[in-house]
Amino acid sequence: MCVCTMLRNQAQFLREWVVYHARMGVQQWFIYDNNSDDDISSLIKSLDDENFNITRHVWPWIKTQEAGFAHCALRARDSCEWVGFIDVDEFLHFPSSFSMRDVIGDLTTMTSNVAELRVKCHSFGPSGLKRVPAKGVTQGYTCRMAAAERHKSIVRPEALNSNLINSVHHFQLASGFEVVAMKRNVLVINHYKYQVWEVFKEKFYRRVAAYVVDWQEEKKLGTMDRTPGLGTRPLEPSDWSTRFCEVVDTGLRDRVAEMFTDPKTQRLPWQKQEKFWLIGTR
Repeated sequence: MCVCTMLRNQAQFLREWVVYHARMGVQQWFIYDNNSDDDISSLIKSLDDENFNITRHVWPWIKTQEAGFAHCALRARDSCEWVGFIDVDEFLHFPSSFSMRDVIGDLTTMTSNVAELRVKCHSFGPSGLKRVPAKGVTQGYTCRMAAAERHKSIVRPEALNSNLINSVHHFQLASGFEVVAMKRNVLVINHYKYQVWEVFKEKFYRRVAAYVVDWQEEKKLGTMDRTPGLGTRPLEPSDWSTRFCEVVDTGLRDRVAEMFTDPKTQRLPWQKQEKFWLIGTR
């Protein structure tokens, strides 16, 4: 199982995303870097040195996400049986405590023609927070919208149509292969879409997005890529921290805390090390 993502300036969130998904069964990461200037290359090298099979590919063009994913699908054919196309703020969540290996194993046992898993997304809001959560996104954001939004896909790269046409969220499959829509109690994506304003406001600037590359332009104001009610200026609404909160959902938070918390330090592996000064008396 591999994962392909396209990002810009997401270094502070990448370690949590990689470490978590490694435990869930992901074995290789393809990182397409769209003009980051946050030293993400050093972090990727550090993760690679820690034996995570992760590579960085420079992808400088804007509004070319589909082309980037097609390129990644070609690269993945030689080393990946399955590849998921998700963002760094999206976490595969298995509410029934399965792993990716379990889900794929069960499906391929029933039929060998399954070549795409479509996974619904739950969009989480700031959850009352005004600062970046110290323990990571999975621990900080626990309130979401009730209805699931668009899906993301996990595919068998060898089964893709030879033209590699995709719409970011799914590819066209070759003849004879099937799509399975995953039940949300088996596999769902926690999309930490509406984070604290300090993080969210970066969406207003030029990026590789498929629909709107610059939110400050008066274009495509009604697309799903935008956020209702924000307009085109990066001005924080007074009630931002309480928006997009309809259902309290602590499922992934609780599982991550149980699986990753160090029993001695009570810290998670992606938390920044704090500096302590020993003050003594003579």
